[in-house]
Amino acid sequence: MFALKNITKRVGVRKATQKRTFFATVMTREQIKSVMTKNVKLVGPDSTLQEAARKMKESDSGFLPIGKDDRLQGTVTDRDIVIRCVAEGADPKTTKVSQAMSNDLVYCFEDQDLRDAKKIMGEKQIRRLPVLNRDKRLVGVVSLGDISESSNVSDTVSKISKDTGKPSQTDGKKHP
Repeated sequence: MFALKNITKRVGVRKATQKRTFFATVMTREQIKSVMTKNVKLVGPDSTLQEAARKMKESDSGFLPIGKDDRLQGTVTDRDIVIRCVAEGADPKTTKVSQAMSNDLVYCFEDQDLRDAKKIMGEKQIRRLPVLNRDKRLVGVVSLGDISESSNVSDTVSKISKDTGKPSQTDGKKHP
């Protein structure tokens, strides 16, 4: 408090308020790695949809990162499997995950600020985000649920759920 009083005397009330706001912001930043789900396993692109569905069931999640050797190549959701393959008559026992997965990589880094993840999720209208380390190796996944436990997500949810007037991105081959 003494330092803020000195700042007020030297630079005026307005700048002291700006500095106080800056210090409060810096002090409350939370890194993604503090809330993400760790120990996430990759599913290979050559796995079958049935194998992927079983892994989703085991992990109680509708989302799987796809890749090899901790290198992310894409993602697949339960919705991707249904819309892109099953609804088109593909056999889940023989159809490869690569046919349902999204190749458009959207991710964040574990040392990024949680607000960055919220912004990405809102802009891309996604509910789960793979988390990489700076060597671009998969280290986790952050979800809206993870974020909601540590902050207010109403802005992010409203961005994800907003009507853009465009068709759903799962109608084509792109799905973030």
